[in-house]
Amino acid sequence: MQPNKGPLFGLKIIEFEGIGPAPLAGQLLSDLGAQVVRIVRKRWDKSSINILDRNKSTIILNLKSASGKRNARKLISKADVLIEGFRPGVMERLELGPKDCEKINSKLIYGRITGWGQDGPYSQKAGHDINYLSITGALNAIGLKNQPPIPPLNLLADYAGGTMFLILGILSALWERSHSNKGQVVDAAMVEGVPALMGLIHSYLAENKWKNERSSNLLDGGCPYYRCYETKDGHYISVGALENKFFSILIKKLGLNSIWIEEQTNEKKWPQLTDELKSIFLTKKKQEWAEIFQDTDACVEPVLGWNEIENHPQNIHRNTFFKINGVLQANTAPKFSRTPPNNLPANGNHSKSLEDILMTWGKRKE
Repeated sequence: MQPNKGPLFGLKIIEFEGIGPAPLAGQLLSDLGAQVVRIVRKRWDKSSINILDRNKSTIILNLKSASGKRNARKLISKADVLIEGFRPGVMERLELGPKDCEKINSKLIYGRITGWGQDGPYSQKAGHDINYLSITGALNAIGLKNQPPIPPLNLLADYAGGTMFLILGILSALWERSHSNKGQVVDAAMVEGVPALMGLIHSYLAENKWKNERSSNLLDGGCPYYRCYETKDGHYISVGALENKFFSILIKKLGLNSIWIEEQTNEKKWPQLTDELKSIFLTKKKQEWAEIFQDTDACVEPVLGWNEIENHPQNIHRNTFFKINGVLQANTAPKFSRTPPNNLPANGNHSKSLEDILMTWGKRKE
């Protein structure tokens, strides 16, 4: 497989087999041109569909054997970045922890991603996205009033608070290395990444502008002009008319009493406005509402299903999605003006020999 060209062209990354945020970090970095080699412990089904493995090369190593460790160290000696998502202590027991790797490659950026962090009373405890969100306050804020919190898929802790902060840490450490010529450990914890995303909500809390109750605030579905409404055909339309100039367009397009434009922020009247919006959105189908608001700044958009996203005109224009062997997936993001990656990412599951990888890495210009 020829390496992608892109803004990260020339960056050599080792990714140890795992699930969740670490593989996504490898995929996103690979999409942008980095050469990512995935170390797996045993043979896998090459026919399986795993978008997180696209653009990566894969090598099978038994890390519990002397030869497997020796070959892993050979790769580490030439790598720029290592990514692992095991529980704290696993890599150390394999004799591939940060101190072991520093002896092999003092310039290595050692990226570690966990839910709880590398230390602390919870560091050895099992957990998933929903658990990490639980102790940040974020999960308590998501869902309907007087009903259990609703997990936001695994997007918020695993990927937003995990993957993105791991990538931020890795790229920051690479920048620092350009000055110091030294590597370092990046300890990315989801329970720290999620709170870092919540600056706006923390500000609202400090200003007494946010209630500790679901569906009662500006951005959690409690606000009548920032929520979704059911349409006549049982689908949904999203409304995000926060600013008064956009809210005014919404009111006029719906034919509601113009007094609402002045009363927009009167929370005492929000239940009444919500009822009026519920009633009127039930009078037309989703597509009808989409056409009514198509060329307006009312901040109203249809809620699309998985079977509709590919054909949305903006997604088509931006080439947001593509298919490989019939599998719909997101294209590379973000876009770059001067160093764009390949037009389309390639399928994963490219098995390579250690010799091929070392030869390629040895020839790569730093």
